[in-house]
Amino acid sequence: MGRNVRFDGIRLEEAIREGTKRATLEHPLRSSVCDTITRKNTGTAIGKKVPVLNWEFIEGSSIELMALPKGSGSENMSYLKMLYPAEGLNGAKKFIVDCVINSGANPCPPTLVGVGMGGTADLCTALAKKAAAREIGKPNPDPTIAALEEELLDAINLTGIGPNGLGGAVTALAVHIETADTHITMNPVAVNMMCWPARRIRATFEESQPVVISY
Repeated sequence: MGRNVRFDGIRLEEAIREGTKRATLEHPLRSSVCDTITRKNTGTAIGKKVPVLNWEFIEGSSIELMALPKGSGSENMSYLKMLYPAEGLNGAKKFIVDCVINSGANPCPPTLVGVGMGGTADLCTALAKKAAAREIGKPNPDPTIAALEEELLDAINLTGIGPNGLGGAVTALAVHIETADTHITMNPVAVNMMCWPARRIRATFEESQPVVISY
């Protein structure tokens, strides 16, 4: 959300929920949302705090909406570990690769591996999801992080898991990392994987301009 945009956040959230409901009832969006306790399915793909909405504010006067639908095959393969600082970067690397190995064929590889590093537990997992949403293969602008992404991609593809877990040299299409500073006594790392379709779509709105659709 651009800082120069004036909007009603409540109405926008209501519109997103209604759009999700319509997409489920009128179009082929699968109804997969249920009550956590009773497991009763709403039939509309909306529910308590669902769809999950996150906001970021940026410079400019545009609005970008991004939808990131995921199935449980990949979302269930999500991990968070609060490493000790003494485990260092090598401990983080081992954890990330181990997550991919332990996931095996479940996330429908070749996957897109999103990694969050730093922050608090909640921020770290949000960073991993944000990393998974980045344009495929677009490196982190920090050259040190970009080099780590490349190193981890090479290591993951040496596991031999391969497409659909059937073996091969392409277990991941990309590794994306987003980072934040953290507390001196923490070293949190989170992993969030996308299945091979890596479903996402972006729509960018600017006043008096046609809508721009990207993926």
